[in-house]
Amino acid sequence: MLNSADIQPVGRSASGPRRAALIYHPIKVDGAKLKADVDRIAAGAGWGQTLWFETTLETAGQELTREALAQGAELLLAAGGDGTVRAVVEGLRGSSVPLGLIPSGTGNLLARNLNIGVTGQEAAITAAFEGIDRPIDRGIASIVREDGSVQEHAFVVMAGLGLDAKMIAMTNSKLKKAVGWLAYVDAGVRALPELKPLKIRYSIDNDAWRSTSVHTVMVGNCGSLPGGVLLIPDARVDDGVLDIMALRPEGPFGWLKIWRKITWENGVLRKSATGRKIIDLTNDVRSVTYRRGADLRLTVEVPEHFQLDGDEFGKVIAVHCWVEPGALNIRVAPPA
Repeated sequence: MLNSADIQPVGRSASGPRRAALIYHPIKVDGAKLKADVDRIAAGAGWGQTLWFETTLETAGQELTREALAQGAELLLAAGGDGTVRAVVEGLRGSSVPLGLIPSGTGNLLARNLNIGVTGQEAAITAAFEGIDRPIDRGIASIVREDGSVQEHAFVVMAGLGLDAKMIAMTNSKLKKAVGWLAYVDAGVRALPELKPLKIRYSIDNDAWRSTSVHTVMVGNCGSLPGGVLLIPDARVDDGVLDIMALRPEGPFGWLKIWRKITWENGVLRKSATGRKIIDLTNDVRSVTYRRGADLRLTVEVPEHFQLDGDEFGKVIAVHCWVEPGALNIRVAPPA
C-alpha cells in the first residue's frame, strides 16, 4: 500500500530544466514513435531534451545507465523487455535516481506487478515525467561458476535455478518473437524429458544448513506472471524480503497437481477467507514449498542452469541471493 511516506514529489532543478535519459532496446520498440512521444510529453512537463541510449549486443544497459548518470540524468527510462529493465536496474545500483518503465517486451513482469499498463505507451511516459517515486526492493544474486569465478548481478522479478532456468535456456527466440511468453511453454515441454531432481543444500537468513531434493527453486521479488498466473502469492516488491518457492513433483500426476495449485489455489481460493481455509485443509506441502527470507544461500552437487528476470546466465554451482530493501525508486502515476 502506497502512503505519504513513500511519495517523493518531483521538483524543478534550480539550475534549469531537468534532463532524463532513455535506455531502449531497438528491436522491441518503434523508435520514431517513442521519440516523438517522449519529446512531446517531456517538454509539456517542463523537462529538457532527453538523452538517448540504444542497447547493442556489445553495450548492455548497465554501462549505458552509468554513462547517463555521468552526464547528469535525473531520471532514467527503460524501454524494452525484462532483460533491459534488469540491466538498467543493475546500472542504477548505488544511485537514488528514479526509473520510469515503458513496457515494450514479452513479459514486462515488473510493470505488471506494479500495475503499470503494458499497452499504453503514452500513459507510461506521462507517469515517468509527471509521477511520483515509489521505493521498491532490489534483489542481488552472487553466483559461483564451476571454475570458481564469482559474478554479482541485480534482479527485480525472479531468480531461478533448475527447470525454470533450463526452460528459459531452451526457449526458441523466433517463437518467442512470434507468440510472446507462450514460447516458454514450448520450452518447458521440451525440457521435461531431461528433468532430474536437484540435490541442494541451503540456508535462509543464516540459519542451519539443510539438504533436500527439488526440481526447481525460484526466488521472487514479484509473484505474478503473464496470463494472470499467481506463482508466488505472498511476494511483494516492497516488503524487504524475498519469497522462495521450491517445486518437487511426485507421482505420475505431479506436475498437474502443481499446476492446479498455482492456477486454482493461488489464483482463486486464496482470494477469500473460505478459500484459504480449504487450502489449509488440502495443502500438498511436498509438491510446492514456500519460504521467506532476506538472505538465501544454496549449493548444488552438479552445475545447474540459472536465470535472472528471464535472462539465461549459464550454469552455476552456488548462489547467494539477498535483498536491498527500498533501494530502487520506480516512477509511477500519482494516486487518483
